[in-house]
Amino acid sequence: MLTQTCYPCAIEYWIFVLNSNLLTQLTSQALDLLDRHPRRITGALGALLLGTGMTAFGVAPQLPDPADQPVTTVVEAVQPLPVAQQSEALLGHRFNLFRTELTRSTDTADSLLARLGISDAQAASFLRKDALAKAHLLGSGSRSVTAEADDEQRLLKLTMRWASGDQNFFKRLVIERQGAGFAARVETAPYSRSTRLVAGEIQKSLEGSLERAGLSRPVGDQLTQIFSGSMDLSRTARKGDRFSIYHEVLEADGEVLRPGRVLAAELVYGGQSQQAMWFRHEGAAGQGKSAARAGAAGAYYSMDGKTLTRGYIMPLENGRLTSSFAMRLNPVLNRMTAHKGVDYAAPPGTPVLAVANGMVDFAGSQNGYGNVVFIDHGRGHVTVYAHLSTMTVRQGQRVSQGQHIGGVGATGWATGPHLHFEFRVNGVHQDPVEMARSSPTGGAVAEAALPAFRQTARLMRQQLEAADSLVPTLTQ
Repeated sequence: MLTQTCYPCAIEYWIFVLNSNLLTQLTSQALDLLDRHPRRITGALGALLLGTGMTAFGVAPQLPDPADQPVTTVVEAVQPLPVAQQSEALLGHRFNLFRTELTRSTDTADSLLARLGISDAQAASFLRKDALAKAHLLGSGSRSVTAEADDEQRLLKLTMRWASGDQNFFKRLVIERQGAGFAARVETAPYSRSTRLVAGEIQKSLEGSLERAGLSRPVGDQLTQIFSGSMDLSRTARKGDRFSIYHEVLEADGEVLRPGRVLAAELVYGGQSQQAMWFRHEGAAGQGKSAARAGAAGAYYSMDGKTLTRGYIMPLENGRLTSSFAMRLNPVLNRMTAHKGVDYAAPPGTPVLAVANGMVDFAGSQNGYGNVVFIDHGRGHVTVYAHLSTMTVRQGQRVSQGQHIGGVGATGWATGPHLHFEFRVNGVHQDPVEMARSSPTGGAVAEAALPAFRQTARLMRQQLEAADSLVPTLTQ
C-alpha cells in the first residue's frame, strides 16, 4: 500500500527546509572552528548563532502549519511477478562480450581464441581450415583482432584490420557466424584521417629523438626526404636544435593503423633552420592531370612558396636505406661485388613511385631483378625499380613524377621484401642518392595558386607554433 500527501504551499515549505539546512551547516562549521580556536571563536560563534536564530524565528511563523493542510491518500495494490517468472526472465536475458588482442606470429586457432576468452571448438575448426583465416589471421603478428562472443563464450564475429600498400584504403578480415556455420570475407575500406602535433628537442640524433617523441620510422623517413635537398642532415645536432611536426594519422574503424603524410614541419638541425609544408593544387609545380590522378598533385614548399622538391624524388615515401651504392658482400652470391644501386627495406606492397616524368622502357620479369620497371627520363637518364611484387604500368606508357608504378616485393634474387633502385646515365651506373641530391629543384607555386597557398601557409605556421609550444613540456 502506498500513501501520498499533497501540500498546496510547497514553495514556502521548501524555503523553511532550506533555512533549516543553512542553520545546521553554519552551526557545524562554527563548532569545528571553536574546537580548533576556542578562545578566538567563542564570541563570534555566539553572535553567529544569535543572528541565525533570529532569521529562523522571523521566517518560521509565516509558514503554514502542515497539520492544517488538506491531506489526500492514494492507495494502489502492487502485485509482484511470481519468483519463478522472474527467474525465467533473468535466464532468458542474453548479452554479448567484446575483447581485443594483438595477434602473434606463433598463434594457432586454439591459442588465439583462448586469449580472446572464447571456448568454441566449431570456431577453432573453421579457423584452421578456412583459406582466408590461414592466410591473414594465423601466422601474422602484431595485428589487432576484435572478437564478439555470446555469454556462453561462443564466437559470433571476429574482425581484424591491417594496412595495405594503398595510402587510401585498408583491409578488413571479417569472420561471422551464419546459421550453423561460419563465413569469412576480406573487405577493402577507406581510411579516416586525423592529425597530430609532435615536437621535441634533438639530443644525440634526429632518428632517436623522433622515436622518443613517439613517432614511427615512416614519419622520420618523410622528414629526411623533405629536407634532404635543403639541409645537411649529416651534421651533428647542437644544443637548442629541435623539431616540430604536424602530420596525419590513418585510422581504420577508430584504430590508428599507420602514420600519414607530414603536412608541415620545422627542423632546426646543426644550426640550420627550415620550415616546409605540403601544398596540393592542380597547377602546383607544373603537375598535370595524370599526376593528380596518381595522387601526386602536390609537393613540399617553403613557407614563401619555393618548392623543396628536387628534379628527382625518392622512389619510396616510407623506406629505410639498407644497402648503399658501394662494394658489399652479396647476400645471394656470398662474395664481394659492386652494388650498382641502393636498397630500401619496406613492407610488401608499399607503393613504389616514379622519381621523375618519363616513359616506361620495360616492365616485366628479368633475371635476378625479378619483376622490374625501367623508366627513361630523357637526356640519357634511366631509373630501374627491381624485385617488385606488382607492376601497375606497361611498356610504352608515359608516367609522371610521384606516380605509383608498382609495389615493394621480393621477386628475383632477393632475401626479403625491399626495393632495389638504380640510376643510369648513358648506361653508366650512378649513386642514386647523389643524383637526387644534386638535381635542380622545380619552380615556385603557380601564380593562380598563390592566394590558396598563402592561406594554407598561415594555417600551417599556426600549427607549427602550437607544436613548438609543446617543447618545454616535453623536456621538463
